Amino acid sequence: MDLPAVNLNSNGVLLRLEHVDKVFQMGEVGVQALRDVSLEVRQGELLVMVGPSGSGKSTILNIVGGLDTPTAGRVWYRDQELSRFKPAELTRYRRETVGFIFQFYNLVPNLTARENVMVSTEISRNPMDPVESLRLVELEDRMDHFPSQLSGGEQQRVAIARALAKNPELVLCDEPTGALDFATGKRVLRLLVDLKRDLGKTIVVITHNSAIAPIADRVIRLRSGQVVDVHCNETPVDPEEVVW
Repeated sequence: MDLPAVNLNSNGVLLRLEHVDKVFQMGEVGVQALRDVSLEVRQGELLVMVGPSGSGKSTILNIVGGLDTPTAGRVWYRDQELSRFKPAELTRYRRETVGFIFQFYNLVPNLTARENVMVSTEISRNPMDPVESLRLVELEDRMDHFPSQLSGGEQQRVAIARALAKNPELVLCDEPTGALDFATGKRVLRLLVDLKRDLGKTIVVITHNSAIAPIADRVIRLRSGQVVDVHCNETPVDPEEVVW
């Protein structure tokens, strides 16, 4: 499968979910995580999805990231139907298109920061230089330190550098500030805003913390597996002004 070149659709939509359901089978019981979800992710935007635990945020993130497939409905990546990709095609999509940032950093403890970043460059078709990606997150002077020698905020920044080093079009963030203190969390938010502005990355953040929502271009609110509101921020707030 050849993924299409980076040519915008006429309306700038990178990803689109159409009437998506997701049911997890727990023995004989089906648990519906998503119910008739339709939404868009636009090229070059910072999109925040907000909702309590169980609202379906992570399920959406897994589906658009190619980690899971819908039970019903359709998912499009540009002009290709992602929901019909075969396993090998999904693997390629994850490797070449998506960078993942999680709440828990998932760094390899016996590798240095630079080596942790290099792991992701080995599976990318057009990677960034690991040193350059660490420079972007202001950790070039810590690149030879092991995770145990780094603070929580520094480890999260290594995780961001690792995602960036793949040179992905889409960056998916699962509660990226959830394990951080207030000041460090704001620094991570600043990095995400800068990645969108300076590198043109499309950023999707899922969080239960609605205080983060004002930094986004658009905010999607979820409850009980459904989209309940979509809001555009005409002037997104600077991360320094976020209070939670």
